[in-house]
Amino acid sequence: MTSAISMEELLAWSEESAAFWKAHLEANPALLELPCGIGGTANVQEFARHVWGVDLIWAQRLAGLPVTDRKEFPTGPVEALFGLHVQAMAILRGMLAEPERDWSEKMTLKSPWLPPEGIEVSRRKVLVHVLLHSQRHWAQLATLVRAAGFPSGFKGDFLMSRVME
Repeated sequence: MTSAISMEELLAWSEESAAFWKAHLEANPALLELPCGIGGTANVQEFARHVWGVDLIWAQRLAGLPVTDRKEFPTGPVEALFGLHVQAMAILRGMLAEPERDWSEKMTLKSPWLPPEGIEVSRRKVLVHVLLHSQRHWAQLATLVRAAGFPSGFKGDFLMSRVME
């Protein structure tokens, strides 16, 4: 057995965490209006929209698909926001299933938050970014809801994941 973690395992961890938060937010709808402020969002519902929407944007970029304008993302309910994540994971799973895909191929990324000339990175690095972006944000959300008196019980550490032994 290899000591390396696979992209498929990271993708499964992303799906596991997203499913936890979808269920938690649906079971605790008052959390959706909790003020947030992370990533320029006003509340937890906007924050979930950001996390799952970014999943989709990066998946579309990686696949060379037209990128959905953020303005077109649904604003709710949670099920519709989670649909963005589901779409993204389907795109990424499809790409990972292609044995001929070259993950070392470079992409030039340009965005207002990057240097004006952009940065050049491998598709593999972008894929890792996609799969870890949401994990970082879910940890922030777990802290936010706990501090607001609504502990989630989120076990976001990879050690607690069912993804691998």
